[in-house]
Amino acid sequence: MIELKDVRKSFGSLEVLKGVSLTVQKGEVLSVIGGSGSGKSTMLMCINGLEPIQGGQILVDGIDVHARGTDLNKLRQKIGIVFQQWNAFPHLTVLENVMLAPRKVLGKSKREAEEIAVKQLTHVGLGEKLKVYPSKLSGGQQQRMAIARALAMSPDYMLFDEVTSALDPQLVGEVLDTLKMLSEEGMTMILVTHEIRFARDVSDRVAFFHKGLIHEIGAPEQVIGNPQKPETIDFLKSVL
Repeated sequence: MIELKDVRKSFGSLEVLKGVSLTVQKGEVLSVIGGSGSGKSTMLMCINGLEPIQGGQILVDGIDVHARGTDLNKLRQKIGIVFQQWNAFPHLTVLENVMLAPRKVLGKSKREAEEIAVKQLTHVGLGEKLKVYPSKLSGGQQQRMAIARALAMSPDYMLFDEVTSALDPQLVGEVLDTLKMLSEEGMTMILVTHEIRFARDVSDRVAFFHKGLIHEIGAPEQVIGNPQKPETIDFLKSVL
């Protein structure tokens, strides 16, 4: 499981995470909602070890992410992360993009890496786009390629950072369908999302972030359907 214990993170004098504690169990889907600048995306970067923390502790399967001596490259094989921007290599085909990490990081043979890539691209509905270059894909297809690329590392956990926010509205559904499929298959996921209705439908729990703290956390029907804190109520009024 993923555990955060009183995690603090600052950028200079700006404290972005002000003592966040959270546990995500294996197989759980946690959606994180809240306004811009509330610390949601920063939390994901800290879980993956992409940003250092100034206080507290983050444990992934009992391994302290930010301890000296932790092999972050090995740990990141457990934790896939997909960002708003898909960041593919434009000179490589979709298949070659997804094959890259299994070959370079996991040391798979070309044949093994290709088998993994074909499986994951088919899994996310891109089985007919293997030889296409990323520039020829729609935004939704590019994001699904990014998800396949993360899945090709066989992670135990997936972190999604507002993966639909840069998409045209008509393309959002196909990416959300992919996330829903992963949740139904039992993938442990933390989703930072503005898609409140989706969060309500797919999550085991929802956490509302406000000014670097978790103000409310619980079942979707509780946090979204019957929020208790005035900050949560105000936020949901503004987005629903």
